[in-house]
Amino acid sequence: MDYKKYKELQINKKNRILTITINRPEDMNAVNEQLHVEFSTIFIDAEHDDDVDIIILTGAGKSFCAGGDLKWLLRIHGDPVETAYHINHDRKIQNTMLDMEKPIIAKVNGPAVGLGCSLALFCDFVYATPRSKFADPHVSVGLVAGDGGCVIWPQLIGYARAKKYLLTGEMIQANDAHEMGLIAEVVEEEVIDQEVQKLAEKLRDGAKYSIRWTKTSINAGLKVMANSIIDRAAAYENVTQLMEDHKIALEAFARKENPKFKQK
Repeated sequence: MDYKKYKELQINKKNRILTITINRPEDMNAVNEQLHVEFSTIFIDAEHDDDVDIIILTGAGKSFCAGGDLKWLLRIHGDPVETAYHINHDRKIQNTMLDMEKPIIAKVNGPAVGLGCSLALFCDFVYATPRSKFADPHVSVGLVAGDGGCVIWPQLIGYARAKKYLLTGEMIQANDAHEMGLIAEVVEEEVIDQEVQKLAEKLRDGAKYSIRWTKTSINAGLKVMANSIIDRAAAYENVTQLMEDHKIALEAFARKENPKFKQK
């Protein structure tokens, strides 16, 4: 498999473990247009790579992923064709991660926000450092949580807690996320690399197809649920990308101010 086409994702393959690093540390690994497109294909390529058994997803620098890039979101605001094009990528990302048989480990060292949070939570294991934070603040920027939050949060922590965080956009500290079952482990920063590597090697050296097909069986129920949600949530997010509240929020955040949404 040739990974040279990837520009914003840094790909490293060693001993049947593929490490995918979101490589925009200067922008807290925020998702721009190029990165969004790359995420729509990377898991398909990894699944089809016969030299890979395990995937590790992480971020460069001190952030896992800060969500959507504000400049990019402002540029496409109000364009129904372009927003629909990128919403379709969100659907591809969710479906390919759920369909993937090979185990995926998220190594989170810092904020995982918006799409970045969904990317982490759609992995099979989430290992995070104590300073890591998790949030899906789509509503804070006038959007529906259509890139995975409405699918995965209720399944991990229940509907009551999911509504609390998805309807407010509140941030969750790593230890609290672990306590409520949102993530698998909290690991000190100085040892997280070793712990994730140890898990990856354990899975790699295990009974490959038993592990893969057990994961697939677990995800079968999640897929049924996801299929009833993904299209609706994506469609609603696309509508909100065209609305004035979204633009108000983006412009306010660009000025480092709190948005004042229209009350209708």
